[in-house]
Order: sequence, then structure tokens, then C-alpha cells
Amino acid sequence: MRSLLLDLKLVLRQLRKSAGFTLLAVLMLAFGIGATTAIFSIVDGVLLRPLPFPHAEQLIALGDHLEGTPSGHGESVTAPDILAYSRDTHSFSSLGGYHNTGYELSGSGEPAQVTATRMGAGVFSALEVQPLLGRVFTAQEDTEKQPVAVLSYASWVDRFHGDPHVLGTRILLNRNPYIVIGVMPKDFEFPLVPGHLNRSDLWVPLSLTPEELSPSNAASWGSRMVGRLKPGVTIDQAQSDSERVAQEIMRNYPAFMASLHISAVVQPLSQETVSDARPLVRMLFLAVAVVLLIACFNLAGLLLVRAIRRQRELAVRLAIGAPAAALVRQALLESLTLSVMGGVLGVTLAAIGLHVGKSVLPENLPRINEISLNWTVAGFALLLAILTGLLCGLAPAFAALRIRVNSTLKEGGRSGSAGGGHARLRSALVIAEIAIALVLLTASGLLLRSFEKMRSVELGFTPDHMTTAAYSLPHQQYKTQAQVDTFDKSLLDRLRVLPGVTAAGYSTYMPESGNNSNEAFVVENGAPQPGARLNLGTPSGVAGDYFRAMGIALIRGRYFTESDRAGSQLVVIVNRKLAEKYWPGQDPIGKHFRIGTETMQLPWQTVVGEVEDVRQESPDADVSAQFYYPEVQEIGDAGSLASPTDISGDGGFVVVRSVLPPEQMENAIRSTVRGLDPLLSLSQLQTMTEAVSESEAPRRFNTILISSFAFAAVVLAVLGIYGVIAFSVASRTQEIAIRMALGSRRVGIIGLILRSGAQLAVIGCVIGLAGAAASATLLRSLLFGVSPFDPLVLVLAALAVFALALAASAVPARRAATVDPIQALRGE
Repeated sequence: MRSLLLDLKLVLRQLRKSAGFTLLAVLMLAFGIGATTAIFSIVDGVLLRPLPFPHAEQLIALGDHLEGTPSGHGESVTAPDILAYSRDTHSFSSLGGYHNTGYELSGSGEPAQVTATRMGAGVFSALEVQPLLGRVFTAQEDTEKQPVAVLSYASWVDRFHGDPHVLGTRILLNRNPYIVIGVMPKDFEFPLVPGHLNRSDLWVPLSLTPEELSPSNAASWGSRMVGRLKPGVTIDQAQSDSERVAQEIMRNYPAFMASLHISAVVQPLSQETVSDARPLVRMLFLAVAVVLLIACFNLAGLLLVRAIRRQRELAVRLAIGAPAAALVRQALLESLTLSVMGGVLGVTLAAIGLHVGKSVLPENLPRINEISLNWTVAGFALLLAILTGLLCGLAPAFAALRIRVNSTLKEGGRSGSAGGGHARLRSALVIAEIAIALVLLTASGLLLRSFEKMRSVELGFTPDHMTTAAYSLPHQQYKTQAQVDTFDKSLLDRLRVLPGVTAAGYSTYMPESGNNSNEAFVVENGAPQPGARLNLGTPSGVAGDYFRAMGIALIRGRYFTESDRAGSQLVVIVNRKLAEKYWPGQDPIGKHFRIGTETMQLPWQTVVGEVEDVRQESPDADVSAQFYYPEVQEIGDAGSLASPTDISGDGGFVVVRSVLPPEQMENAIRSTVRGLDPLLSLSQLQTMTEAVSESEAPRRFNTILISSFAFAAVVLAVLGIYGVIAFSVASRTQEIAIRMALGSRRVGIIGLILRSGAQLAVIGCVIGLAGAAASATLLRSLLFGVSPFDPLVLVLAALAVFALALAASAVPARRAATVDPIQALRGE
């Protein structure tokens, strides 16, 4: 131990004397370890850490897989399914259904739109989380439709100021009275949905209504189920049990669903929660690991150069009796000291980065609130630092062992080559850095090109100068469809006369809002679709000047007019994709179309217009069949695959196009709505440009982050090649002086050095291109409109790395050309 402490004092003294070297090495490692630690915190919080529930490994998600539809609805169930699975399965100690909704919360402070979850009592029982205050609702309260509510911790603090006497408080949800019976703990979140804005503010009993359980809603896949396995029951056993019930559900289908086939899907709740985020998180971890690897290569190269420069010192120590093991120990200790210092600084940087950066994480990451720098992550960082130090210290340690005392001391102070083996090792490290940096730079280029492709996609509407807002009319005050229609018409009439407004419309669905749904439909004399059990499309009930307000172009036919009202001929407008798919090569105007399935026999609607396709969820989402109908002619939602009806009320979206900046219209829209109903609150009040930007956020985040890592990797690789060439020039000073003394021109010396850098760059680029091709499959799911083998990106990335390598070689090459042969040879 005493000798170890003496070695540590010696190492610290030597590092203090070489302050520049120490600072550079520590900063490089701090950056690599800090970035890796921060990303590992995300991986740990999102993927690795158990769900925040007792015995989370027993929690499962149960859903239907619907064959013959584009999405399959692999995680969703219908309202009748909830009752059937809860009643007839035997593998679960608790099982319940839930689905997200939104309410107008009033009765305490200003009215506001809140996110809520209608949840069966079996869900709370399965999660086994005790409330902070009060209790959760019981199965009896769920069945008897008791108006009770459980608050989230955030709602309790923000809305009720943490009042410990909140239990028994009366609140209004869509102007229906509810009693607060409980408050959940601070860290409780369910459903574990992606994003910051989707967390539930409160929970109310599921209390399925007769309408939701009616045959007409038997195809409404909009709910989900979660349960807890009984002790000793496996996932496979639960799957078999649930599949038996699914077959029974199909036998009880109404006639219009006779062609459908479902199968049960049972999977761990943790798997369902993170399935969409897994590719992104893996890619981030791989990218940051690459940066750390390059930082390690650079540190190994620096330590090797340092060991070579200290060869005479080490030879003297060996000559006077120092054991070789002591020199190896000191070399490893020096590397470990640097890596631990870099690790401590890196953890500090990671903590700062997480604190600042959590708010900008993409909305498709679940469990964001669980991302933190805990002891597990800190231990990972410390272990990473130690491993880095050991690995990077191997090169100088072996260099110390290979010192030939006699030959080194005979050379005296003359500079010469450090040895072919050392040179090859340094060159191999730089080649590896260049190759790895090229892989990351290629990934960055592909993501950038993909993002630009997405930005250039035609949205099907014009988002400029457009403002949107969502609202929901409570059933308590708007009990009839006539009252709802009157409010909608009055609102549009008032919006149209606002200063600067050129068009105002209404729709039950708004692109980029995240509330899209699918509905079954039938076309008359349409082309058969092989393999499809149902024709599915996105429905929108519209009113006013919706198409003009959105800027959706008319291809043929006409828009809706005032004559398309209740009691008149039923009409519909279809998008280009629906028309081309079901009436290829034909004019769709005058064709007949109806909502539902073949067996439902609902009234036919006449196609009066065809409009451009609209990108529904985001610019990179696939275009689906879309159809629009006048809201006043709504037939019903039989055959719908959307969320079931609940007490959230009737409503939709208004869209206003104006010549004024859209931001100025927000207050005007809010005031107009309050003029009609002082208690009605708006949600998603934003410009359409903001909505489109939010839909692009995940891909933008991927691109920026990977590009940042690629930039860091390239900078580190350039520093690496600069260091190798600079040391090579320093060690060949005598050779260069002799060449110049014999007549070599300075241009020839520059060319000689540049060729050395170019050779390393070419080899690194070839290996890097091969690595980029091998890693293409990892990127495929993150790209849009771009091949992972895009030749333009591969060529440009290789040329960029090659040019930067030459630039890094140019500085030491110029320095070599300025060597004075007389002074250099006199020094020898």
C-alpha cells in the first residue's frame, strides 16, 4: 500500500508538470464519459429500470390483434371485450380496462381542459399502488357509475395548492359533479404514455355506458387493458387463456363483424410501454459509445506518445535497478488517475446535461420523469472510467516493458524514430478513429437528408397564417345535437367577422393533432382489395369553410355548401388516395359510398368532391384513405374503430385563416368562445405551423443529437490524426533535415507529410464505409425517403473526413517545411 501511495504521488507530480497534456486528456474523457453517462441515464430510465409498481414483472398488457386491417390494433380492445376478458379469463388476479380522455375541469379555479383516464377498478388493484391521501374507487363504484375522482399529485399541488383536506371536495368535470376521494403519490403515473403533455391529471371510474356496450360499438377498438398474473402463471399460459376468450368473443360478434378475425395478445406491460422508443434509445446509446471509443483511442495515443518521449527517463530508471513491474504499475496508475478525474468531471457534466436537457427530449419517449442520475448510473460511470483507464493504459505499459536500455542510452539526446511497432500502433488507433467517425458522420448525413426529405413533403394543406383550437361541449348543457350544431354555427359565424379573418371552419379531426381514428366504409362497385377484411379510412365531419381555411386543394367536383344540410341528399368528399384505390382510372364524382360494413345497410352517400391527400399524423406518416362529410349530416359511428363515446362531450376543432400573424388570433378566438360560453375552455390553441413543428420534433431531435455526436467524433478524429502526424514530424526532424540538406525542396517535404496523413485517411475511410454499410439496418427504421446506402451521403461523408484528415496533416507538414537543416543537425 505504501509503494502504491508513493507511485500515486509520483504520478500526480508528473501530471502537474504536464498541465497541458493533463487538461486535454481529462477534458476528452470527461466529454466521452459524460455523454455516455447521460445517454445511459435515458436508457436506464426508459428501457432497463423496472416499471414503478410493486412486482412489475407480473404486470401484463392485454389486447386484440385484428387481422385484415392496416394497424392490427395489437394493443387495443373494445368495450365489450373488457367485460368478456375480465369475466371469463382465469390467469389474472386483477384485470381492468382504461382509455384516455379529456374533460373541462371547473369548480376550483379557472376552467381548464385536463387530461384524464377512465379506468376500471381492476387496474388500480393490479398496479398495487396505495394513494397518498384517501382511497381509489372500488369495483362497485365503477359498476354503479359513481361520480368519484382520484387526483394526480401534480393536480393536487397545482390546482388545490396541496390542501390536505381536499378529500370530499366537489369538482365539475364537463359540468358534472364529482367527489374527490383520493390523491396518488408524487411518482405515480398511469398510463405510461409517451410525452410530457399526455400524463393523466385525474382518474375516474370507467363505468361503461349502454351505448359503448351496444352492438353498434362492437368494433370500437379504443380502450386498453392491464392486469396482474396470478402467482405461478406464465405469459404463455395467460396467452392461451385469453385466446380462448377471444374465440368466444368472435362467436358473439354482431352480423356486420362476421368477416373479422381477432386473436388475443398478452405481453409484459414493460415491453408494451417502451416498444416504440426502443430503436431510438438503442441508436443513441450506440452513437455515444462510438464517441467514447474515439476518446479512448485518443487518450491511448496521447499516453503512448508520452511514454515514447519518456523513453530515456525510463531507461535510466531501469538501468539503476527499478523493476519493470513498477514502471508498468505507474503507467497504469497514470492512466487510471486521468480516467477517474475525467469520470468525475463527466458525471458532473452529465448531471447538468440531464437537468437542462430533459425538457427537450422527444415526445415519443415514455417514462421521461424517471430519467435521473441515480446511484446505478453513477456506478456505471465509475466502472466505465476504470475500464477506460485500464484499457488506455495498456499501450504505454507495454511500451515501458519493451524499452531496450542499452540502445536507448547510447542514442543520448538524439531524436529519432520511436520504433516501427509504436508507429504502427499509433497509426492503427488513428485509422480506427477515422473509420468510426465516418460511420457516425454517415448516420448523421442520412438523418439530415431524411429530415430534409420530410420537410419537403407536401402536407396537403397550407399551415401558414392558420390558427387552430380544440373544444369539448359538456353533455350537461348541450344535451341534443341541435344545441351542439347551434353552438358550432354561432362560433363560426362570429369567427368569420373577426378583423383579418379570410376563412373559418370546423372539423371533428385535425391533422397533426394526434387524435386520428379509423372507420369502416363500403364503396359501390369499387375495385376489390385483396386480403382486406375491412376498408378503413379516416373520417372527418366538417362545417363552414373548412377546406378553404385549411388550404386543402380541390381536384374535381365541389366543396360542401349551405345546401348540404340535415335532411338533404347525403354527400361525401374523398381524398385522392381513396379515389385512386377504389375507383382506379375513373371519375369518383357521383359514385356512392357509405360508412359501416356490407351487412349494416346504412344509407349511401354521394361523392361530390375529390381533394388532395392530407398528411395526418406527421409529414413522414403514410397517407391513408380519408373522407369528409357535413357535420350536420352525421349518420353515426357504426363500424368505427375510434375511441368509444364517453362523457367527455361533443366537440372538435376550429381552424381560422387570417391575414394577420396567427399568434394574434389566439386571444381573439379565446374571447369569441368565452362570449358564447364563459365556462368553456380551449385546448391545443396554437398555430398550425407550431402543430407541424411539434409533429416533426422526434425526427428533428434524432437528427440534431446524432449530428452532434458525429461532429464530436470527427473533431476527436481530426485531433487524433493531427497528434500522430505532429509527433511523426517531431520524431523525424533529423531525417527531414538530412533530406533538405541533400537538396529536397520544401514542397516535397510538405507532400511527404501529407501523403502520410492521406494514407491513414484512405485506409480509415475504406474501413468506415464498410462499417457504415454493415450498420445500415440499425438506421433503417429512423429514415424517411432515403436508402441507408444512399451513395451521395456515403461519398460526401468520405470526402469530408478525407479533407479534414488532410487539413489536420497540413499544420505539421508546414511546420516540417520550416525546419532549418543546419540548426537541426547541429543539435544532433
